[in-house]
Amino acid sequence: SSEEVTATAADFASSLRTVALCVFSAVLFGVGVGIKDGVGKSSEFFAGYLLEQSLSVDNLFVFVLIFKYFKVPRAYQQNSVLSYGIVGAIVFRLSLILLGTATIQKFEAVNILLAVILLYTSFKLFTAEEDDTDLADNIIVKTCKKFIPVTTSYDGNRFFTSRDGVWKATPLLLTVAVIELSDIAFAVDSIPAVFGVTRDPFIVFTSNFFAILGLRSYFTLISEGMADLDYLQPAIGLVLGFIGSKMILDFFDFHIKTEVSLGIVATTLLGGVVLSLLKKS
Repeated sequence: SSEEVTATAADFASSLRTVALCVFSAVLFGVGVGIKDGVGKSSEFFAGYLLEQSLSVDNLFVFVLIFKYFKVPRAYQQNSVLSYGIVGAIVFRLSLILLGTATIQKFEAVNILLAVILLYTSFKLFTAEEDDTDLADNIIVKTCKKFIPVTTSYDGNRFFTSRDGVWKATPLLLTVAVIELSDIAFAVDSIPAVFGVTRDPFIVFTSNFFAILGLRSYFTLISEGMADLDYLQPAIGLVLGFIGSKMILDFFDFHIKTEVSLGIVATTLLGGVVLSLLKKS
């Protein structure tokens, strides 16, 4: 209906403003870091922020797929499930940052393990089959269904509902479970990536914080029509491959300047977006 179209357009415009505000805040913070701690730290922040932002957006593409698979009504997507997904992303990333900083400072060799994870993720992004629309064979989905009796229909915003005197989970609970598991998987990918850019826990955490800040609004933009950025995934694959290689070089005392890293990350991601838009037009 025309009312729905108007509401969607207003939602889109509002999300666009929020995203712009979040990016502006991150830039302001990065400049502040530069003034206080020098250009090196500022470059580390921006490299980390760009990397984490791109991985967060990739995480949201997965959210969109999960919502499609579970046929989650739009009203519940924005309110409950997305909020759990975003809180989960923050909690898991913070836990891994705290764990990662302590571990990396104790054992330099952990870097090689993190680099291998990144190179594997990069390879996966390039070789991923186009089976994204079908999550029927998804291990997570299958496993959840084994342990939880699930109804086939939604019951408002509820996670559990009583059917014939038996309490069963609604598909909404299953959706949240799958989203949280995808959060863990993305945290495992993204934290090693940012440790490839900097070892400073403050920079690692703040770059992650600003990347996650506008996720709800990014979700609206993506689900409303930016999901056809075809070259974003290979671009992220290239970035992860580069950072993985950089970590291995670091381990053998061959260091690439942060400014150079930032340039490569920014150019690759921008290239992915521009090529996608050119292909679309």
